[in-house]
Amino acid sequence: MKRINIPSLEPNAYKAMLALENYLQTSALDKLHKELIKIRASQINGCAFCLDMHTKDAIKLGETPQRIFLLNAWRETDLFTEEEKIILGLTEQITLISNGGVGDDLYLKAIATFGENYVAQIIMACVAINGWNRIAISTNTEIMK
Repeated sequence: MKRINIPSLEPNAYKAMLALENYLQTSALDKLHKELIKIRASQINGCAFCLDMHTKDAIKLGETPQRIFLLNAWRETDLFTEEEKIILGLTEQITLISNGGVGDDLYLKAIATFGENYVAQIIMACVAINGWNRIAISTNTEIMK
């Protein structure tokens, strides 16, 4: 079923989302870190459009298909660095915030590892992709071929 087109109907709202995305492009966040955040949140949210886009983007940046295949089982593999595991844990706890939010242990570990500014940028990247997931899923955005 065809649904509304938010960029056409509410261009200012869409521009606000793009402004957040543009900010993230200028942040200190590592490009692969951003893509891991986007892919993992999109897996949790079941957003096929975003998964398609961000897995392709990650591969263009040099990410391996093997790591993408195992991303939803990141705890059970040694393919991810300790830093990436912290980022993936934050992504999951932010995306699934109704399950208790970000735990103090993970938060403190993230601050100790990355510093406050980088953690703030991780949080904002999680906020952004969760917003995009909700827009894409609510409007039935189709995968571009």
